[in-house]
Amino acid sequence: MLQLHVWGPAFSLPSIDAQCLATIAYCALALPAGSWELVASSDPSVSPTNELPSLRNGSVWVSRFRNIVDYLRQYSDGAWNLDVELGGQELADSVAFTSFVESRGQPLVDLSLYVTSQNYYSDTSPAYGSLLQWPNQWILPPKLHSAAKARTIQLGLSSLDLKAMEDARQREHSAAVAAGQIPKNLIQRPRETVSGLLGRTAQQNQFRLEALTAEFFEPLEAMLGRKAYLLAPDEEDRPTSLDCIALGYLSLALVPELSFPWLRDAMRTKAPRLAAYTERMRGRCFGSTATSIENAFAPSTSASPLPWRAPERISAAAVGTTLLNTLADSTPFLREVRQHNRLKRVAESPDAGFSEQESKAISQHAEASKMDMYVSIATVVGGLAALVGYVVHTGLISWESEEAEEEESAGTEELSFQASDFLGI
Repeated sequence: MLQLHVWGPAFSLPSIDAQCLATIAYCALALPAGSWELVASSDPSVSPTNELPSLRNGSVWVSRFRNIVDYLRQYSDGAWNLDVELGGQELADSVAFTSFVESRGQPLVDLSLYVTSQNYYSDTSPAYGSLLQWPNQWILPPKLHSAAKARTIQLGLSSLDLKAMEDARQREHSAAVAAGQIPKNLIQRPRETVSGLLGRTAQQNQFRLEALTAEFFEPLEAMLGRKAYLLAPDEEDRPTSLDCIALGYLSLALVPELSFPWLRDAMRTKAPRLAAYTERMRGRCFGSTATSIENAFAPSTSASPLPWRAPERISAAAVGTTLLNTLADSTPFLREVRQHNRLKRVAESPDAGFSEQESKAISQHAEASKMDMYVSIATVVGGLAALVGYVVHTGLISWESEEAEEEESAGTEELSFQASDFLGI
């Protein structure tokens, strides 16, 4: 029995992650009933690659949508291949548009669900809190939030993060007060309202968001045209892997009911046929009813077209491991070592998608970087030891004990007393 481990349900969808949604859609379309189970583990550490989605077949683990698709094709000798009827040019188009969807869709999903403050704190963070177990519900959301902000920083839309903007303004104000640059009668300024910030940031971001959403939705809308699926001939009922990856990102753009639904509004305005296609694909792959947390955590008590299996409760050992890993990732030296080890492990993984030369080069780079860090640390420690030794040798630091100091002080007082008697003072 194949097991597909994913991030759990949110926003009426089977998963909160686009890659997980794409993989669920592919398995629902390609795999026969009874051959697979869907587990909302919502814990990347269950996979050796520390990634979700991850497909488990006995002792074999395969992560990422494209790797899972390739593995299923090879494992079934082509029987579980949605792209089996595509020709050479169509396969090339599928690869190109898959890359397009992932590269353009992920930043928009990041901006909508994580960077936009109203959506993250009101909708996304509570969604993670309902599907994660302790302590991951306190550890993983901030990590995912930071990762999404890092992935989108080059887009110049960080002003969508109103909380970060307000925190920065407060720090600047406090620094100016401390430096005496603000008169006392202006120190107690009223806190700026979120609505005021939102009004200005909406104007600042409007043109950039318009361009980003148009660059993503309009090519897909044109590609779809009047067809039922993206690569299918007119009116032919033949979805492919491209339809699955598109569903993963488009459903997270269209379906969630967010506090600031700018991405959904842009999709409905710019690509109405694409929105209808997304709803149709969603019903075919995930079912006509909304997915809830109960579907994943208590599948025996809820009806769902997907083969859910309840995830295992986290053990005490797993809790301890998670806390230790979090502590290690918060320690600068250990964090660097773990990052290099993870990079080397991923490079050497057979499902990483690298050639032998690329895998060897990345692995050597990770090992060399780790050794350089060890040498740097050893150099700093050696320099500090030499400095302490020099200071002690020159007498700038005395290692005499307190008792020796007291004895020396007592001897000085006695000598002073004897000298006074001798002089008759």
